[in-house]
Formats: sequence, structure tokens, C-alpha cells
Amino acid sequence: MMGALSRLQGVVLPAWLKWVAIAALCAAVYGIGRLHEARHGSEALSDYVAAQAARAVMVGRAQTKVVVQTEIKYRDRIQKIYLKGEVIEKQVPVYVTAADNAECHINAGFVRSYDAAWSGEPAGPAAGTDRDPSGVSLAEVAETTAHNATTCLAWRELALGLREHYLKQQAVLK
Repeated sequence: MMGALSRLQGVVLPAWLKWVAIAALCAAVYGIGRLHEARHGSEALSDYVAAQAARAVMVGRAQTKVVVQTEIKYRDRIQKIYLKGEVIEKQVPVYVTAADNAECHINAGFVRSYDAAWSGEPAGPAAGTDRDPSGVSLAEVAETTAHNATTCLAWRELALGLREHYLKQQAVLK
């Protein structure tokens, strides 16, 4: 090895070859720097993707927890509303007796108006038959009203539950 170096000491290289060697050395150093930079960028991207994946898992778990808690809370409330509504409907004969049914006549106009209110459409012009008996007893009106009120209360709880669910889901994302 020493012999090869001593032989090269006496050799004079042309100037252009020295510049080529310097350019090659600079290109090699530049290339190594670019590779290092690319590796560093790749690691940064990998870290970012891993952090996003971890956040997605965390958010998913938190959202699932919100869904379960809200469902349990409002499912139980709605179930209680329906149970209480059934009790109220069953108690109608206690409060509205056969004598009450006989004394109170529900006319066809009331039934038309009631049905129109629940359909969301006007009942139309009044007719002469609106004063006639409808065949619907006071007890039936009470039972229907109790059922409708129960359903409205259940839907109200559902709407409140959905609102709470939405707000909690938004809080998880923050």
C-alpha cells in the first residue's frame, strides 16, 4: 500500500481531472445529504401518521363510549315513559266511567278537528253532519290522548338524547 502511494506522489494530474474529482466529491456529499434529509422527512411522516392513527383510535373509543352511555340513559327513560303511559291508559276506566260516556257525546266535528290536528292538514269546511254523534266515547278520547301524549313525551326524550349525543360527540372531537 505504501508503495502505491509513493508511486502516485510523483504523478501530476491535469487540472480538469482535479475539477472532475472535486465535482464528484461534492456530488457525493450532496447526495448523502439529500438521502439523510429524505430519511429524516420519511421518519417525520411516519411519526405524523402514527400520531394520527393513535388519535383516531382514541376518538373512536371516546365516541363509542358516548354512544353507549347516551343509548343506555335515554333508552331507559323512554322505556319508563311508555310503561307509565300504559298505566295511565289502563286507568282511564277509573276516571271516565260508563255514566260519563253516556252523558258526554263526542260529535263528528270534534273527531274531524282532532284528526286534522294530528295529520297536519285542515279539516276542511264545516258540514251539517259535524253536529251528529261520532260513535266515539269519552273514554276512547281519553285513551287516545294518553297514548298520543306518551308518544310525544317519548319523542321529546329521543330528541333530547340525540341533542346530548351530538354535543358530546362534538366535545370528543375537540
